[in-house]
Amino acid sequence: MGGLVENLKRRAEIIRAVRAFFDNRGFTEVSTPVLISAPAPEPHIDCPPCGRGYLRASPELQMKKLLAAGMARIYQIGPCFRDGELGARHNPEFTMIEWYRLGATYLDIAADAESLFREIMPGCGKVERITVREAYLNLAGWDPWVEWDQDRFDCDMATKIEPNLPKGLVFLMDYPKEAASLARLRGDVAERWELYFGGVELANCFTELCDGEEQKKRFLAAKDERRRLGESDYPIDGEFLDLLPLVVSAAGVALGIDRLVALALGETDIHAVMCGE
Repeated sequence: MGGLVENLKRRAEIIRAVRAFFDNRGFTEVSTPVLISAPAPEPHIDCPPCGRGYLRASPELQMKKLLAAGMARIYQIGPCFRDGELGARHNPEFTMIEWYRLGATYLDIAADAESLFREIMPGCGKVERITVREAYLNLAGWDPWVEWDQDRFDCDMATKIEPNLPKGLVFLMDYPKEAASLARLRGDVAERWELYFGGVELANCFTELCDGEEQKKRFLAAKDERRRLGESDYPIDGEFLDLLPLVVSAAGVALGIDRLVALALGETDIHAVMCGE
């Protein structure tokens, strides 16, 4: 483990390698606003208010608007913000990469992620894919499809599932429909995965839901849940919902750069690889 200055130099090298990875595969780098008027309403994710809007927790909605405009392969590396998150793996301001592909599924994005990870960390070793159902049956002793319980699901994810995943590169795949968020459903399964390495969650991917009416229903349900939890209410991005059907089919992922760099450099605290106050 090196000092901060050396780590920041290595961080810059890794980010250059990430950019080259996508540039060489025909992706266009984009830059969307950091200050937005309507974040996606997700329970437990709070965007800091700023002026008449909010600092983004993710550029997801804005990037999907670019898909609707016809951009086929896009990526973005930039700052994101979340209130109330501070620890060895969290910071209120952090760096994210998101990439999206028209006409793709979460399986295509999984192949991208695996290739990217092998380029950044060539010795990452075996890759495993485990379904959420398998994980809960084997590690938590219950089936979320049979007896859905949001609070129990979240608690067991943090205390029973994540700590006991294999320590290599793991795709935790196929979520219950109640945990679909912005993902497309296949029957009662949400086409969603989260990526872990060394037990650290790195990325969240969806085959994107492209039905504006269904997404509005999910947003309204999420707003209700946020109110139940005593969290801030956010306006709904009507433009996003109107444009969403123009996307037709796509998939995308958000990956934490700070965590990726920390893992690559053998650091256990992301603050060892980032500038901060």
